[in-house]
Amino acid sequence: MGQWVKLCSLKDAPAPGNVMEAEGGGTIVCLANVEGNLSALENCCPHREGPLGQGWIEGDLVVCPWHSWMFHAATGLSEYPANQHVAVFPVKIEGEEVLIEIK
Repeated sequence: MGQWVKLCSLKDAPAPGNVMEAEGGGTIVCLANVEGNLSALENCCPHREGPLGQGWIEGDLVVCPWHSWMFHAATGLSEYPANQHVAVFPVKIEGEEVLIEIK
C-alpha cells in the first residue's frame, strides 16, 4: 500500500477536456480531466520524454505535445503507437483536495 499525497486543490484541477502538470510528494504527473473524471498519469512520454501534462485531450486520450503519441487517460495504455504505456496513479478527492497514491 502506498502513501496518499496532495496533488492540488480541486479548484486548481484542470477543467474537463484539459490536462496540466502537477507535483505531489516529489512526483510530477499529468493530471487529466476527461468529462469530469480526473486521472493522473506519468508525465514523461516513453518516446522522447515529452511532458504529457503540457499536451491535450482527444476523446479519452492524452496526447503528447511533442510527437502526438496518445495514451488512454484511465489506463495509461497507448492508442498510437500500440504496445506502449505510461504509469497511472490512483486518484481520490477528499474534501477540496485532489490526492494521488505514491507507491
